[in-house]
Amino acid sequence: MLIAYCFLVGILGREVDIGIPFGLLIEGLLLGGWLITVIKSSRGDFSNVANELCLLWVLWFILSVLQVANPAGGSLNGWASELKTVALYPMLIIPLTFMSFKSNKDLNVFLIIIIGCSVLAALNGIKQEHWRLSPGELKFLNTGGDVTHLLWGKLRVFSFYTDAGQFGASQAHIGLVALTLALGPFKRWKRILLFIAAGLMFYGMLLSGTRGALFALLVGAVFVIFLSKKFKILLLGGIVLALFVGFLKFTHIGDGNYHIYRLRTALNPKDASLNVRFETQAFLKNYLKNKPFGEGLGVIGANGNEYNADMFISTVQPDSYFVKVWVMYGVVGLTIWLCITVYILGKCCGIVWNIKDKGLQTKLIALTSGYAGILFCSYGNEVINVFPSSMVVYVSWVFVFLGPKLEREILARKKLAS
Repeated sequence: MLIAYCFLVGILGREVDIGIPFGLLIEGLLLGGWLITVIKSSRGDFSNVANELCLLWVLWFILSVLQVANPAGGSLNGWASELKTVALYPMLIIPLTFMSFKSNKDLNVFLIIIIGCSVLAALNGIKQEHWRLSPGELKFLNTGGDVTHLLWGKLRVFSFYTDAGQFGASQAHIGLVALTLALGPFKRWKRILLFIAAGLMFYGMLLSGTRGALFALLVGAVFVIFLSKKFKILLLGGIVLALFVGFLKFTHIGDGNYHIYRLRTALNPKDASLNVRFETQAFLKNYLKNKPFGEGLGVIGANGNEYNADMFISTVQPDSYFVKVWVMYGVVGLTIWLCITVYILGKCCGIVWNIKDKGLQTKLIALTSGYAGILFCSYGNEVINVFPSSMVVYVSWVFVFLGPKLEREILARKKLAS
């Protein structure tokens, strides 16, 4: 329920105006999940959380809590609001997933939920582009959303999500997962459905006008090719990627289509938006040089605007989750965060590399590559810290870490069947 709700919370907030903050239901579902799990779990289930993934996020949570004492003096409400997304949610979701999801059936259900919800989001995005907007979507545009979602008279489709950036990145992420599975050793009808799902999501990515989503797709595809360990796939995949990048970089084919043209600008080093980001980062480098622990949580981005509008740093647009972490935690915190996320990526790659069962390996390659894409994409947008992408990433980590155990289950079932 929580995984599915993370995809749908945005549309509920827009379309159902009953004065209830729907985001609070996330905490309610988390609390309910923990209560049920504690009651029903055995001692062995609790032993599953004794791993480095849970420990790393406990340590990150402790560091985040200590930021309440940051001398910059940000709002306590801003700190509390930011703490939930950057540290509390992963610290609660990851061990809960370790205790709740234990089998290959659970992995399959997870994949069905995220692909199914993403296909619904793609269809809603297609509806926004080619048919009409709902009352809630029109209200979103008329109350400030048009500034970033109506460019030169063209709508940047946002579907169920908070914004087009999150929609585009999520569509690229889950679209890559679906395409990877479609190339795996599964039944033909499943592969056909997965190809269709991937096509819908890649079209949704285009409609979003989110240029950063291209990097989620390209980087993720590189990891798919590398982790496959098959020479033919490495060669063919490398050629296809090179041709795709060359098509965008060195030709003007399709420039008449706004969505292709906007995607192509992601590879333009002279793009005005890209240079603004570089200028912002150059300014912040000087601004933060004597602040190794940053300005504190909730001082920049949405929480900065809401709770710390009196602070100068709240007027700076981070345009990147890497930059946001840098501002809030300083160079020390950014280094720790990068070490944690890159270590997890490396660990996931190592686990996937050693999985022998081809079906399971394909699923874990899809999840690992999707995470790699979202991580790199977050340099341009704050996507890895926002639902549904954050939820998908957290649960993906757990399933990859459970990979050896899931493989033993498969081997035991095959041995029993023989």
